[in-house]
Amino acid sequence: MGASNRNTIVAVGLSAVAFSLFLIAFATPYWLVTDGRLKNPRFTNLGLWEVCFRSFQDIHRFFDTEFKGCMWVFEEEYYIIHDFLLPGFYIAVQLFATLCFVTCLIALPLTLSFLRTSRDDDRYVFLLLTIGSFQVLASFFGLLAVIIFGAKGDSRDWMPHWQNNDMGWSFALAVIGSSFLMPAGVMYIVEARRERYRRLNEISNREAISEYGGDDYYQQQQAAHQYFAPEPSRPRRPTSGQRASSTATTSGGGIQTDI
Repeated sequence: MGASNRNTIVAVGLSAVAFSLFLIAFATPYWLVTDGRLKNPRFTNLGLWEVCFRSFQDIHRFFDTEFKGCMWVFEEEYYIIHDFLLPGFYIAVQLFATLCFVTCLIALPLTLSFLRTSRDDDRYVFLLLTIGSFQVLASFFGLLAVIIFGAKGDSRDWMPHWQNNDMGWSFALAVIGSSFLMPAGVMYIVEARRERYRRLNEISNREAISEYGGDDYYQQQQAAHQYFAPEPSRPRRPTSGQRASSTATTSGGGIQTDI
């Protein structure tokens, strides 16, 4: 198993939690929500890919069309308000969030492969470095997305009733998930460096032993130990008098004494 110590176990756990949280945030439409103080808000909630209106009209009054319900932000019906609905910062948030999500998806099969890889495998260090690099990059993209949205999402120039709009729980999950990806990736990279140094030390030790004739020395010591090892004790051979005495004892059926 690849996660053989506490460092890698914690890194895998953080990665799983971070990816799960960001996946939920990526798919749910609650990055920006109304606070509920208005009785009939024109805007209710919004995510990366879906927006929900309630009797919303173009703020510039170019069209009298009212939008109700929740729809995909790129829906054809929204084309007349695309200039309002899709400002540049919102497109940037979608882009960086997508890059974070795709990078996490790339790291997912690598993590599964890492969990099935032995520590002595040649791919062990490569997988650690690759997974760590992808997760650090994903964290960078995710943090860019939440920073931009946090700075511009609640501005007065976007959704109506900006003073009654707040960041939703999807945005909070995105912040936590993208933040957790950074320490998880750093732990993978640190573990890769430790494993590389361990292997380099083992190689240098073997070369040192081979250079100073360590193998021949150990073989000579082992041969000398076997040569000078004491032999197992044997029972002593009885003398001629002892053999005669024992023969007389067994033939007569009793103990004989000489007077």
